[in-house]
Amino acid sequence: MSQHFLLSKAAKTLTLAQVMRLSDSEAEAMFRRVRWPESEGEPVCPKCGTLDAYECRRPNGANRFRCSTCRKDFTITSGTLFASHKLPLRGYLAAIAIFCNEVKGKSALALSRDLGLSYKSAFVLLHKLREAMAEELRGRTLGGEGKTVEIDGGHFGGYVKPANMKEHRRDRRLLRNMNGKRKAVVIIRERDGKSLPAVFRTEGQALRFIQSRVAKGTTIQADDAPGWNELHTRFEMKRINHEVAYSQDGACTNWAEEFFSRMRRMEIGHHHHIAGAYLLRYAQEASWREDNRRMSNGEQTHRIAGLAVKRGKSVDFTGYWQRHVQD
Repeated sequence: MSQHFLLSKAAKTLTLAQVMRLSDSEAEAMFRRVRWPESEGEPVCPKCGTLDAYECRRPNGANRFRCSTCRKDFTITSGTLFASHKLPLRGYLAAIAIFCNEVKGKSALALSRDLGLSYKSAFVLLHKLREAMAEELRGRTLGGEGKTVEIDGGHFGGYVKPANMKEHRRDRRLLRNMNGKRKAVVIIRERDGKSLPAVFRTEGQALRFIQSRVAKGTTIQADDAPGWNELHTRFEMKRINHEVAYSQDGACTNWAEEFFSRMRRMEIGHHHHIAGAYLLRYAQEASWREDNRRMSNGEQTHRIAGLAVKRGKSVDFTGYWQRHVQD
């Protein structure tokens, strides 16, 4: 039997010990190379785009640059997800490495203990990393001529606690007995390719999203849920009745089910509750992890760091705890 990738040497190219042994100057140099790869780490002014900048460190030693052309001061993290950061850069590299080493997610409480942060700081930092992951999913289209995608839906959130006495219990599967917070995560996953999640109130509301993100000529495989019936008018469809079999006559949704397997384990084992306004971010994280599961932890760390510094300030979490309104 071949060795699982996560057990192989190729999967482990970065350790937390290596990150924590970095000096402040080494961490700065690493972030500079990630932020400005085109200029090999030489600072580029975010306002006018010139290379004519020089160092002017703060009295506390924190690095800062000043553009000779427009006279604007900026730092390595200016205009990124890490803007106005309080942690040293080595701390952010450690946070990303810890986040990537957890195959099925990292809880904010555990990260706060690992790095000595408040729960609020860890919560916001992890959601910023999920926001960075989502950049790779933006505008993604799947499938094409001769290709196959699988679609499926899974419901999360809206837990209703059962009554104590048996005679007072209700069937919680019925809509009238739900609390209105339960939502459907719909996944589109291309065979031997990428995936794309979205969140809707019901599976049937995802039809327009699927039609816009699946290319013409694609074969779609789905279960026999009635919400997918309208897709027959635009795509070649193969359906599978899971009450009969998991795979039959060349039809199955096992790839889509793998995504939900990871996401369920994220919920049960790490987060315990993923719902509401944050459900899409957790789904995007699960999708990114599933798509990049054969990438080493060092490559994942470098990739997420690159996405974070190329992404502008957080839409959802800049000033989150202070309830600041972003323009």
